[in-house]
Amino acid sequence: MVKPKKLKPGSKIGIVSPSYWLNKDDLEKSAKYFSNAGYKLKLGRSNHLQYGPFAGTAQERADDINEMFSNPEIDAIFCARGGYGANKVLPLIDYENIRANPKIFLGYSDITAYLTSITQKTDLVTFHGPMLSSFRNEFVQYNYDSMVNMLELSSKVTISCPEDISSRILRPGICEGQIWGGNLTLITNRLGSSDALKTDNVILFIEDVDEYLYSFERMLVHLHNAGVFKKINGLIVGELHEFKDQDIPFGKNTDEIIMDVCGHLDIPIITNFPCGHGKYQCTIPISVHVELNALKNNPHITTLENAVSDR
Repeated sequence: MVKPKKLKPGSKIGIVSPSYWLNKDDLEKSAKYFSNAGYKLKLGRSNHLQYGPFAGTAQERADDINEMFSNPEIDAIFCARGGYGANKVLPLIDYENIRANPKIFLGYSDITAYLTSITQKTDLVTFHGPMLSSFRNEFVQYNYDSMVNMLELSSKVTISCPEDISSRILRPGICEGQIWGGNLTLITNRLGSSDALKTDNVILFIEDVDEYLYSFERMLVHLHNAGVFKKINGLIVGELHEFKDQDIPFGKNTDEIIMDVCGHLDIPIITNFPCGHGKYQCTIPISVHVELNALKNNPHITTLENAVSDR
């Protein structure tokens, strides 16, 4: 894998909006947290564009990403927010440009599509973690510290839950493997395409927001029938934020749905890990070799290699 250069105090971060646009006030408020911490920021053109709910046309959003990777002044690229729209941008990304100019690329939600495509096509480690929109309501120290620890330290990093939430162990165990994943809807929608996530011998993490329980089960069954779970080494389910039921109760909670579909797998399974749309959002390095420890009451992930480079 190609490790991007680590983030340092004073590094210049390019901000892009590759899916939906972020409200100007929220953008400015969130950006201040990073500039006040000593980072230099460059707002890409997509942050000032509106094309319906999108931050410009697909070509304009792709151009912004391509320019940030080719700009030698930019050390890292953070996404302002997710939403929807990556699927039209992906064919317009210059992956050879990314391969020639490896940099930190950070985001989650709809950004899952970019993370998966970039890493699978270029071998560049990308990062599933908080965006500027994550800080628009409040500054969450856990999110910021997790991000800095992962992006600034060229050493092993352990990711645990914050004190006021706890993950649940559905199947105990310990395993190793490259970690891949992201938004469940995005992973499901890419099945059958050239950009489908390859999951053999990986630790898979999934998360989603604002879904019905029946829809959650439907996507898990779809992944199961497509063989996505067949050879994974471990399963991490993030906070399933704002999930809901219909008037006629579905009859199972999310943990019961997970075990109904995946409980036969002889692998560690944990849920409610801080890697989704909830308040707490850790930073996970896509494709890096990690260990998942689900033996005690505090399940955690430890990287077994550095995610960034000192060079």
